[in-house]
This record gives sequence, structure tokens and C-alpha cells, in this order.
Amino acid sequence: MWPQKWLYEIRRSLMLRIGVRELKNQATAILRDVRENRTEYIVTYRGRPVAVLLPIDESWLEAEMQRAIATVTPKEEVWAELDTLRGEIDHYWQSEKTAVALITEQRR
Repeated sequence: MWPQKWLYEIRRSLMLRIGVRELKNQATAILRDVRENRTEYIVTYRGRPVAVLLPIDESWLEAEMQRAIATVTPKEEVWAELDTLRGEIDHYWQSEKTAVALITEQRR
């Protein structure tokens, strides 16, 4: 694990630092530099690091999106639990109207 941290520290030390005001005033030029030269920036606010501006690859972005989707997609157990809950609600439901109809009435 330590080599990764060591590499991260080296990478971080090579990043340019830019204040938030400078980023605001020169956003177009800075983003062009990131896009074309793959420059990495540490964004600071009052001298303290608050963000990192990095170039990304489309393939990396797609992989990260797929990973994020996989982590939030409900598992089969969740769907089964929701079906059980739906059955319990159906069992105790006393109105002739649907839940949607009742909510619509309340919103009027």
C-alpha cells in the first residue's frame, strides 16, 4: 500500500496550485490547458487545497459510471423485500381508491 501513497505524494507535488479567484478569472484558459496538455491543478481557497482539477479519459469516465450504477442498482433481495412490503400494504389497505388517487386529492 505504501508505494501507492508514495506515488500519490509525488504526483501531488508536481501539480500546479491555483487559487479559486484565478480559476474563476481564467477558467477557459485553464480548462484548455487541462484538456490539451493534460495539466493537473490543485485548487486552493485562501491558500488551502480544496479540490483537484484533473484531465479524464472517456474510457475511464465510462468505467466509473458503470461502477457507480452497479453500486446503486438494487439487488434481488431489495426487490423481494419491497414485494413483501407491497403485499403487507395490500393486505391492510381499506380504501377503494388507489394511493395515487388519494395523494392527488390531497394535493388539490
